[in-house]
Amino acid sequence: MREDLIIGLDVGSTYIRLVAGQRKNEELQIIGAIESLSEGISRGAINSIEDATTSISKCLEKAERLIGLPIVSALVGISGTHIKAEKSRGVVAVSRSDGEITEDDVERAIEAARALSVPPNYEILHVIPTKYSVDNQTDIKDPVGMIGVRLEVETLIIQGLSAQIKNFTKAIYRTELNIEDLVLASLAASEAVLNGKQKELGAVLINIGSSVTNVAVFEEGELLHVAALPIGSEHITADIAIGLRCPINLAERVKIEHGTVLTKDLTKKDEIDISDLVKEEELGDDQEIISKKYVAEIIEARAEEIMEKVDEELKKIDRSGMLPAGAFLIGGGAKLPGIVEVAKKKLRLPASLGVNRSLASTIDKVNDPAFLVALGLVIWGDQTAKGGGSSWKKLVGGKLISGAIGKVGGWFKKLKP
Repeated sequence: MREDLIIGLDVGSTYIRLVAGQRKNEELQIIGAIESLSEGISRGAINSIEDATTSISKCLEKAERLIGLPIVSALVGISGTHIKAEKSRGVVAVSRSDGEITEDDVERAIEAARALSVPPNYEILHVIPTKYSVDNQTDIKDPVGMIGVRLEVETLIIQGLSAQIKNFTKAIYRTELNIEDLVLASLAASEAVLNGKQKELGAVLINIGSSVTNVAVFEEGELLHVAALPIGSEHITADIAIGLRCPINLAERVKIEHGTVLTKDLTKKDEIDISDLVKEEELGDDQEIISKKYVAEIIEARAEEIMEKVDEELKKIDRSGMLPAGAFLIGGGAKLPGIVEVAKKKLRLPASLGVNRSLASTIDKVNDPAFLVALGLVIWGDQTAKGGGSSWKKLVGGKLISGAIGKVGGWFKKLKP
């Protein structure tokens, strides 16, 4: 694979999405974006390695045909209800006799924080420094070059279940694809959606997937909180299927083609003709005409529940209704008409559909809310290659402090013949 090719791979429960970027004349350009159906994955966890490997292979083959280049490595997004975040502190004595803090001191402090007692069944994905203290001075963003005796760092440690990470990466390695970095999907998406000012003021990124809604909160330029809620757009489909007493595939078509959360704009006279969505022989005894307002009420109830659960996460960190930059909705579920209005009402925050703010492209798919994780992974990879780390956190020496991929990659390679 060409060194200037950067691949972002977002493996979801319903779809696998891939964005290909290429550095041309020192500028990043998007040269392709594709999606394919996903099997063997549920709620971000592998339930069939064979099916997952086959799905990922099909996506890679489709992408290679599109861009006309071989794909041998990628940055991969990871999410799921098994992901959790813990705060940790690390303290070290400044090593130089003149008291000047060096990058080595900062690295030692971060490593001390990393020594947090992680449960034996968990792996560290990221260690994210959020702020530093030098002696009695707190809330320092970059202590290098300052004078002091004692250096302390506050970090957010992102962890995931070892077994689930290993199964996830094993399915990918079996396609012969190398994993350049394993990145929390919400962090990757923030690279494409949020700018520095929004992260500074305070913002929540809400990624509504098919079975999981991922939440990431930023404030003062730092990641403050992450959560994964076991509820997503497929639950809306299931609600419609139950409410209409119809097959799940028909409920999905109703949601996609006629779904809305805006019940106030509808009357009982607004109708959906089911015969337009299915073949005549598939209709059976089902009623052909249904109330659009009734469907919207079903969708609204579940959309409100999703936002209420997001608000519960904000209450845990005392940020309910207190993020000035507001809420940004991404993922396939964010495309449902009216869900932004539900977010505004339930979160008591400004809310908008997340869009690609970071990279101009002639490829329409990179502006699709469902592709923003894969796009963010490409941007993440480009910034890492430049040696600066990601825009939300420039780590010491330009290094991203990750924990899982080296260990898991080595574990899997030992299994190879």
